[in-house]
Amino acid sequence: MARPASAMRGHILESALRLFAAGGFNGTSLHDIAADAGCSKASLIYHFSTKEAILTELLTPAREELAALDAHVTGLPQDQQVEAAVVGYVELALRHRREVKILFEDTPVMVCNPALGDIAAMAERLVDTMSGRSRDAGRIVSANMVLGAVFVTCAGEMDIPDDVLRDELIAGALRTLGRRPDGPRH
Repeated sequence: MARPASAMRGHILESALRLFAAGGFNGTSLHDIAADAGCSKASLIYHFSTKEAILTELLTPAREELAALDAHVTGLPQDQQVEAAVVGYVELALRHRREVKILFEDTPVMVCNPALGDIAAMAERLVDTMSGRSRDAGRIVSANMVLGAVFVTCAGEMDIPDDVLRDELIAGALRTLGRRPDGPRH
């Protein structure tokens, strides 16, 4: 029995997400995705004309959440922005771990994708927020370190429960930024 079109589309997306996270965007072919999803390449192309179209659909939810975080943080009083940016970024990265891994491994592909090209600008604004909008080199470097460390940590495979990982990432990020994290450590 044939799968409904929406179910097949979902299988294709799940297969692509898993394969892109495991082997990278460039290391995964449309044939690989179709085989993993259990459909023909023609069926895959019916749903997605290109591999880039699949990638765009996979990364759009994370991109939209990053845009919402950007807008939310900007609207807060300045004394609340750094912590809100850290917490929001950590939670976003944990929610979208496989997408983060794809971004980490295939950043040049993302920057050239018109639908995703603003991710770099949003990341720059996030760094600016985490630095406290400072022009001090140390604060800017620390904010970039936080962005990268959270990114790399969430892209990796760790045998740490998500709630503990979340708390440790937030605490470590705030320490790196010279902020004292609130709440107990595990």
